[in-house]
Amino acid sequence: MSAEIKVPTLGESVTSATIARWLKQPGETVSVDEAVVELETDKVSVEVSAPEAGVLGPHEVAEGAEVEVGALLTVVEAAGAGSAAASPAAKPAPAPAPAVPAAAAPAPAGQTGGIQPPRPTSGPVARPATPPSDVQRPAHDPLPAAQKMMTEKSVEASTVGEGTGKDGRITKGDVLAFLERPAQPAEKPAPAKAPARTDDPREERVKMTRLRKTIASRLKDAQNTAAILTTFNEVDMSAAMKMRTDYKEAFEKKHNGARLGFMSIFVRACISALKEFPAVNAQIDGDDIVYRNFVHMGIAVGGPSGLVVPVLRDADQMGFAEIERSIAGFGKRARDGALKLDELTGGTFSITNGGIYGSLMSTPILNPPQSAILGMHKIMDRPIAVAGQVVIRPMMYVALSYDHRVVDGKEAVSFLVRLKESVEDPRRLLLEL
Repeated sequence: MSAEIKVPTLGESVTSATIARWLKQPGETVSVDEAVVELETDKVSVEVSAPEAGVLGPHEVAEGAEVEVGALLTVVEAAGAGSAAASPAAKPAPAPAPAVPAAAAPAPAGQTGGIQPPRPTSGPVARPATPPSDVQRPAHDPLPAAQKMMTEKSVEASTVGEGTGKDGRITKGDVLAFLERPAQPAEKPAPAKAPARTDDPREERVKMTRLRKTIASRLKDAQNTAAILTTFNEVDMSAAMKMRTDYKEAFEKKHNGARLGFMSIFVRACISALKEFPAVNAQIDGDDIVYRNFVHMGIAVGGPSGLVVPVLRDADQMGFAEIERSIAGFGKRARDGALKLDELTGGTFSITNGGIYGSLMSTPILNPPQSAILGMHKIMDRPIAVAGQVVIRPMMYVALSYDHRVVDGKEAVSFLVRLKESVEDPRRLLLEL
């Protein structure tokens, strides 16, 4: 008995995948639920496991090939199966060649009648080919009347094409039909191809992963489609940092190890501002604008294959602790390549934090079909004026990139101002101010 391993259902709108690498080779023993092959889709990598224990059969698809959902990848031969199942089946003996009649042999000595005539056969008898009754003329050879007209009109036989006369010869009617055709524009010469690039010996050429190609395509589509504009503000992180310091241990103890970070503060501040300015949470659908009365918050996290944006569904219904636990889980699964496809779709607004890599300021690109994305950055001590005095405060630049087709400048700037107020005084979030 053998069990087939096929390409599983990969999620909504995903119909194919690429064989990233085979984790097991033909003939190797595999156990139940052991990963056999890694597939790469437009969004994440997926490992396909063995449905039962046994010996792995041959690979039906090579690494790097694209496969459809449901395609056969390999089989697992049940443990203890006979060796005949593992070895190739014996090939059937070739059919005997048809008998060829032997040439007539001379009669044995003493037998009268001389050489025996060959026996008649029921098959067709080959006859000598008859010579053609007519000499084959070359294709496009014009008839005399057609040749005369072509000479007068300076027309070449090759431009008229194959004629309608016998053996494809061009007739006078073919020439007249050719002359009545509308003039065809001259074909433009094909653009010269760029010379092939010669790699330097010190360079390394690596094929783009499917995920990287998808990220590149989606970001470029966003730039080509949306009217992207970015507005900036700065946030004094003093109050948020003090709250975190004062309640970090109590928060972690109360919520079973969940660590209090800045992301939950920014998520809650964004949710508060999105409720006040719903256009920032909307999207364009054809000639309509779709406004959402909920928030599915995308949180950009870095993985080994690139940036992915898992989604906190109904984030507006979550508290600080649940937000922190969910974000920590996303980060771990992204590093392990274990994010599920349904965790990466359906976001209505996104946050990306370049500050963890040291970015001081940037202009994030939209995550289609969303209409806005918030960029967080590095916290740096800077001198600022407070009540007429120059003081040193931990400051962060924040950036909101938005689709100007949906969001007006006033709404975008007001959104950032409301975010700034909430982060600089987190008590506003508790009081829903």
